[in-house]
Amino acid sequence: MSAPRTRNLLAAAAIAATIVTTAACGTEEPPLAGQPGAPSATGSITKSPTISPTVPTQRPTVSGKPSMDCPDTIATVRAAIQRAAWGQGAAKAEFQPVSVAVCQYNVFATGNAYATSTTKRSGVDAQKLLDLVNNGKVVASRPRICTADAGPTVVLRFTDNDRSVLSFAAESFGCHQLVATSFEGQGRPGELPAPRIGSPELIKALGLR
Repeated sequence: MSAPRTRNLLAAAAIAATIVTTAACGTEEPPLAGQPGAPSATGSITKSPTISPTVPTQRPTVSGKPSMDCPDTIATVRAAIQRAAWGQGAAKAEFQPVSVAVCQYNVFATGNAYATSTTKRSGVDAQKLLDLVNNGKVVASRPRICTADAGPTVVLRFTDNDRSVLSFAAESFGCHQLVATSFEGQGRPGELPAPRIGSPELIKALGLR
């Protein structure tokens, strides 16, 4: 066999081997639309789920303990505030305190939480606090538009010489509701004072701002 013919046969064999290898391994080009293996035109695209950041929440603080000066839970105090009949009651408290217990509740207290801070004032200082309570603005109906600030709830328990106790609940947030919640004793100082709005002077005197 001549040399030119041998070279032609070897070249043809090489080309055939290349075609066979390409058919077996496939190509790098993706299949065209409509061909087997091509992605569907109506196929859905899977998106990664969106993860919202976790917003921390304030857990209710169940703390404090009952005492003779501050025997009520925050749930009891708030229930008394909600029961208050706005537009009814005396303009001022006709009471002569000799002392007052200031019971302060945690800002986020709920349920069976008791006061976490108790202070006492006597004599002239107790009378000054009652004067500030009496100076609160009396309104005909419960306020509806309030600020969104946060602050503690305080109960003022005024005691006189006969050991009678006149209690007020004061909120240092929102509409600053100031409500006479109860009277404990042998006599009664007439009707309970009407619900009112606590003044900034009262909040300041209590050391809440």
